[in-house]
Amino acid sequence: MRTSAARRTAVAVTAVSLALLTACSGGGTNEGGDKGKAGSPAAAEPAAKALTATELEKLALAEGEVKGHKVTKAGPEDEVPGGQVVADKAECKPLADAVAAVPLGDAKATVKRKVVEEPKKKDDAAADLGDLGDLTDEDVEEALNSAFDLTATMVSVSSYDGKGAEEAVAGLRTAARACAGGFGMTMGTDKSKIVKVEEIKVSGGQEATAWALLSEQEGEKMPHKVVLVRQGATLASFSSFNLGSIASGKDFPLPTAVIDAQAAKLG
Repeated sequence: MRTSAARRTAVAVTAVSLALLTACSGGGTNEGGDKGKAGSPAAAEPAAKALTATELEKLALAEGEVKGHKVTKAGPEDEVPGGQVVADKAECKPLADAVAAVPLGDAKATVKRKVVEEPKKKDDAAADLGDLGDLTDEDVEEALNSAFDLTATMVSVSSYDGKGAEEAVAGLRTAARACAGGFGMTMGTDKSKIVKVEEIKVSGGQEATAWALLSEQEGEKMPHKVVLVRQGATLASFSSFNLGSIASGKDFPLPTAVIDAQAAKLG
């Protein structure tokens, strides 16, 4: 049912990861064969080391850091284990994981936040509805959709060794291209079909990418947004849906305030 799908989708929120690139210099010795003196090539820098979950907690969003939004730590009830996320096409699994807010690639540590847009003030909602006796059914439906025009986002902040974050972003891009025509996916016991995957513009970090998806379940269509922002070896992934869009099936804008706030904390 749609309510069940919304609950599962609330868990979903992709993600953007930041990868720290490994830098290396050329080898060789100076003309005299001496090593370690001024002018000799520097040794290769060590590969990026993943942050711990404790370190990631300091980079994740906290309450009060996104105006007009409620930020809370994700709990066990918000999680969909990676093993319970299945795509009917193997190449689409990374995209299904991103929708379900499952860490991408070989993440060494992950912390998650639920970020929900705050509802309108009661006075504003009442003004939208006005005198119900004077409203048509279409007016009431539009007013209700407006009142529930709230976007919920699951933000996952993950850390990787070496180029793992960079590879996770590349893997999701590959999956999105391969699965642009759609695919079937299961989250726990909920089955749905992704019928549209379209890349959209987003900015942030050293690397950012985003997609608008449209899922269909029991004849009802529901838009989603998946975003990745990479900064060094840390990847922030965002998976969003909109309560009003669940009812209307209409698209909703990217939660840019959430994306920008998390990207700023990554550095």
